[in-house]
Amino acid sequence: MSQQFDVVVIGGGPGGYVAAIRAAQLGFKTACIDATSSADGKPSLGGTCLNVGCIPSKALLQSSENYHHAVHSFADHGISTGAVKMDVTQMLKRKEEIIAKNTGGIAFLFRKNKVTSFHGTGSFKGRNGDKYMLEAKLADGKLEAIEATHVIVATGSSVRQLPGVTIDNKLVLDNEGALAIPAVPKRLGVIGAGVIGLEMGSVWKRLGADVTVLEAMPTFLGAADEQVAREALKFLTKETGLVINTGVKIGEIKVSKKDVTVNYTDAAGAEHKAVYDKLIVSIGRVPNTAGLNADTVGLKLNERGQVEVNDDCQTSLPNVWAIGDVVRGPMLAHKASEEGVAVAERIAGQHPHVDFGTVPWVIYTSPEIAWVGKTEQQLKAEGVEYKKGQFLFSANGRALALGEAKGFVKMLADKKTDRILGVHIVGPYASELISEAVVAMEFSASSEDIARIVHAHPSLSEALHEAALGCDGRTLHS
Repeated sequence: MSQQFDVVVIGGGPGGYVAAIRAAQLGFKTACIDATSSADGKPSLGGTCLNVGCIPSKALLQSSENYHHAVHSFADHGISTGAVKMDVTQMLKRKEEIIAKNTGGIAFLFRKNKVTSFHGTGSFKGRNGDKYMLEAKLADGKLEAIEATHVIVATGSSVRQLPGVTIDNKLVLDNEGALAIPAVPKRLGVIGAGVIGLEMGSVWKRLGADVTVLEAMPTFLGAADEQVAREALKFLTKETGLVINTGVKIGEIKVSKKDVTVNYTDAAGAEHKAVYDKLIVSIGRVPNTAGLNADTVGLKLNERGQVEVNDDCQTSLPNVWAIGDVVRGPMLAHKASEEGVAVAERIAGQHPHVDFGTVPWVIYTSPEIAWVGKTEQQLKAEGVEYKKGQFLFSANGRALALGEAKGFVKMLADKKTDRILGVHIVGPYASELISEAVVAMEFSASSEDIARIVHAHPSLSEALHEAALGCDGRTLHS
């Protein structure tokens, strides 16, 4: 006898668990099927983000940044520490404690909102009229028959494999292995200069590793504004000490018992052979659709393996929805969460909206990098006339007091209407500052709107205020 639900969510990551909670809040009998486990095999909701992605990486970034400040910056504040030592075991223990608090919090919210949780993998088994027959293969091997009126596919993504290389998470690591290196490696190689590569490379570089990043693309951070990318590259190489090579073609990779040899050709065509104690492979992610049994019910996938959806996240099947990394759009946790909320509300007959044009992007390096909207190169390519305002953190009192005065804020606005088209930040707490820009753009604000808002002094947000003033050529402190 199958268990019956109004809404069943397959996947318990940032999109899935939020969709399940919102559906339950709206009065639907809701279940979530998720296979993620903790190290001891227990259910661990939150998907890649909370378990082996966003949250644990930020924990390690904070720990490594604290260590870096103790070694290099405390003396400037008159603080003498003596010899500073890094206990990697304790750092990793703290990371695991943070993961447990977050995932345990989701389990609590499921109980609070009466969401039924199945620990296992979910797949389609067929249709019975307007109902979908699902199967949950539980972690203990048992099979659970489930019937649903609405299904939300939120199965997320997994690491893109590098052909010819096996990730063992001992010598060759993916994001999960990069978060659990038991001791600081002397030589660390990173293939891919994306978010994971730069953040994990930064962590282990601060702790003492020699880190080399090999990127296939000819430009650094091609998705970011070119000026921001140049500034970030300067700081990451000259101050953080990362070695970043772009335009690299990876050749043969040999794994021995104790190290990894990478043969590659650089942008100039010269051949190199590098030996690393550990190698992180971070070349992107692919959607998790292989185990859904999509063909069983005729669920359409595209050539990239994504579930095909319309602007409202509706699939080719009635009452089947898909969100997050498994569909089009940026593979970002906050994008998945907003889609999850929107789908639950659409099932309830509401009309929410998710605007991809105002989804913020963040890289948590030091300095942080964040942006929303169009880059200068995009506006030029589209033939849009724009004006620009820019302000350096080196002229911001709060940034100077923090000792984090690197980088700038740049605002781009339409030359005729003054509507904000994009905001780009490289500097301290960029991840927090970008939210003001997101709110402004959601309300179709102009640079003049931001320029006329009173910002607290001293605060980092004043840099955004000054950039807005700069769009009209009237910055006050530069």
